[in-house]
Amino acid sequence: MSLVLRFAAGSHKGLIREGNEDSGYAGPRLLAVADGMGGAAAGEVASSEVLGSIVRLDEDVPGADLLTLLGDAVQGANDRLRQMVDEDPQLEGMGCTLTAMLWTGQRMGMVHVGDSRAYLLRDGSLTQITQDHTWVQRLVDEGRITPEEAETHPQRSLLMRALDGRGQVEPDLSIREVRAGDRYLICSDGLSGPVSHQTLEETLGSFYSPEQTVQALIQLALRGGGPDNITCIVADVIDVGATDTLSGQHRDVPVVVGAVAETPPSSTAADQSILNTPAGRAAGLGRPPQGAFGPAEGYEGGYGAAPGGFGPAEGYEGAYGATEPAGYGPEDDEEGAPRKGRWAKRSIIAVVTLGLLAGAGYFGWRWTQDQYYVGVDGDHVAVFQGVNQSLAGLSLSSVHESFGDVQVKFLPQDQRTHVSNTITATSLTDATDKAKQLQEQAAVCRKVSQGATTAPSAAPEPGASASASPSAAASPSAALSHAGVAPAPAASPSPSAPATTAPADPAAPQQTDVPTLTEEEKQKATSCPTP
Repeated sequence: MSLVLRFAAGSHKGLIREGNEDSGYAGPRLLAVADGMGGAAAGEVASSEVLGSIVRLDEDVPGADLLTLLGDAVQGANDRLRQMVDEDPQLEGMGCTLTAMLWTGQRMGMVHVGDSRAYLLRDGSLTQITQDHTWVQRLVDEGRITPEEAETHPQRSLLMRALDGRGQVEPDLSIREVRAGDRYLICSDGLSGPVSHQTLEETLGSFYSPEQTVQALIQLALRGGGPDNITCIVADVIDVGATDTLSGQHRDVPVVVGAVAETPPSSTAADQSILNTPAGRAAGLGRPPQGAFGPAEGYEGGYGAAPGGFGPAEGYEGAYGATEPAGYGPEDDEEGAPRKGRWAKRSIIAVVTLGLLAGAGYFGWRWTQDQYYVGVDGDHVAVFQGVNQSLAGLSLSSVHESFGDVQVKFLPQDQRTHVSNTITATSLTDATDKAKQLQEQAAVCRKVSQGATTAPSAAPEPGASASASPSAAASPSAALSHAGVAPAPAASPSPSAPATTAPADPAAPQQTDVPTLTEEEKQKATSCPTP
């Protein structure tokens, strides 16, 4: 049995974005999608450079540990971004996600950072095999919101991890065993956002060739509004032999799409050791007109390539049709927009982007202000407004109402643990009610504690030893007794010792100072902490 990959890749700028900041690479051993971020801060440069840095993994069948190779490649790509920012401070703020798979012929190593996704279709069932590194996903994992609420959350694109050249990268690394018949999908959130999981599953199972599947997926994202750049790779694991008719239905020609095809990465171009390899040539090629997708130029004759390659998604040739991207080099200076015009354009985009981010941040903050929970403020209970999270070192919650009389030390151990871990609430009223329940319990336990410390000692019986331990009067049973909870009956006096009645001492403390409990409070008192 010989397993190989049959793959296709496609990218489209979408219907809203002016340019394409996604990059995609598909080869016989490496599949990768990077979603650039940063807008005017060159998100397309970041995604292109990252793929250019890891493309060398596609050259030979990996001999070393898969996870080590992937981890080192991702760290090297992140270091490259930091070097570029050091050389050109105007690139500060650029970054990208990365989801990549490295194939050995039997196993698939996977590295993942950000919110691009990888899926596996096996036996007709689609499974997401990556986890989004977003703030909203963290809220889902903690049970604060549902997956359905996450789909429309105003901060659903807020990343917690990305490649941005800052510090060490913390990627998710994993190994997957493959089977003949498996179909893998790697995509940016421009596809997984507007297209539901069920629709992805149905579409991936409805087309035989990866090329047709890619085209159908991009059309679905466009019909869903195309709010973001759309990039996807579909790869099938097929079993071929020397005499198998399928042996001619796969190819070793890499495919590059998106920004990496439009903007050849400088780090790859500078690496002379891979310029003459298929991967190096693919990464250095320009791409078809913006909106088209398919094999890199010069490889149209490969398996499944339609005459002329693929064009824009069906039904969008008009107002949203393909347009020639701006290039780099002498031709752009002679025929394209002047360099100053491009920077002015980027400045406008930067202002608009900042405005959109500010608006998204405001609505996200407004959402947090409608959330409440019960927690600990110092040594007492309080109702908090917001969410129990921090963002960039800033707390996203504040004390709405403090219950200073509800000291945590008076609560039973289980309630003390719950409130220390925060108690979620559906509304301000719900949070206040839960705090008042804790207030009632704490009041009972405080009464019990006061009874243990203020209850007077009983007068000693005649003949009793004066050195008897005073701790008996301060025991928990004594506390409950003085608080109105009946203790166990005492032993009867010896018949040989006649009972005597001690005269009342006017100076003795009066029982009226000892708190008493109702029947309901007595039940709550049984769970109070021991004084």
